[in-house]
Amino acid sequence: MTVKKLKRVCLLICFLCLGFGASAQQVLQPAITNTDWSKPFPSFQIAGNLYYVGTYELACYLITTPKGHILINTGLADSAPLIKANIEALGFKFADVRTLLTTQAHFDHMGAMAAIKKQTGAKMMVDYGDAPIVADGGRSDYSTGGSISNYAPVQVDRILHNGDIIKLGDMQLVMLHHPGHTKGSCSFLFKVKDQKRSYRVLIANMPTIVTDKKFSEIPGYPNIAKDYAYTLDAMKKLSFDIWLASHASQFDLQGKHKPGSGYNPDAFFGRKDYDAEMDDLQGKFLKKVKE
Repeated sequence: MTVKKLKRVCLLICFLCLGFGASAQQVLQPAITNTDWSKPFPSFQIAGNLYYVGTYELACYLITTPKGHILINTGLADSAPLIKANIEALGFKFADVRTLLTTQAHFDHMGAMAAIKKQTGAKMMVDYGDAPIVADGGRSDYSTGGSISNYAPVQVDRILHNGDIIKLGDMQLVMLHHPGHTKGSCSFLFKVKDQKRSYRVLIANMPTIVTDKKFSEIPGYPNIAKDYAYTLDAMKKLSFDIWLASHASQFDLQGKHKPGSGYNPDAFFGRKDYDAEMDDLQGKFLKKVKE
């Protein structure tokens, strides 16, 4: 075993222990004022074997394969039944979910992860920067850190690093480390295909700023400005056909797909929209740095 592999094994053992210890901590989800976060939205086929199974605002994605399925994000704690119903409405078995991923370790994307992991037995894979936060249920996150977890801790089965490949069946997803929003925020790049063509898909975690403090006033994340700068630069260079995000409003889901409308992958093309979003986030970042 190489030194690098040994370090990864040691880190994984550490996070597993953190997860078991944090499970005894009190869990208190923050009050939710945005009803769109839990509002149902009918599941639908985006392109090929990629499906939307989330709520009106909190985006969750299902990637199906003959060997089981991949679920990315889970919304709030009470969203587990909704996600299960959305998956089954598409004709797939909820129990066939084998891999769990998240774009960021905040409660609005991790809330139901522990319950779904328990129900399906799926493996949780997390960017190394967010692994400790997932294991303690958000308690150690720089923006909300405290003595109380804001979602149920989740045991981490695999720690991911930039460029790592997640394989299941005939699918291969590349994880892209895009820190800033959280220390381990990440995006996923992969290909799906239908009878017409192949699509290069980006599920992007947009680098929005979640703190009101000056970057210099966040001792729990001393590299935050550097990470945001890296992520903004890296994301501008990505190439894709279809792009999606952690929040439905970030890629105008409701404007691109109406419940009951037919299969239309082309609706999710939009390089100009993506570039406009990135330019806006870049401007907000530069304004924040000047503080």
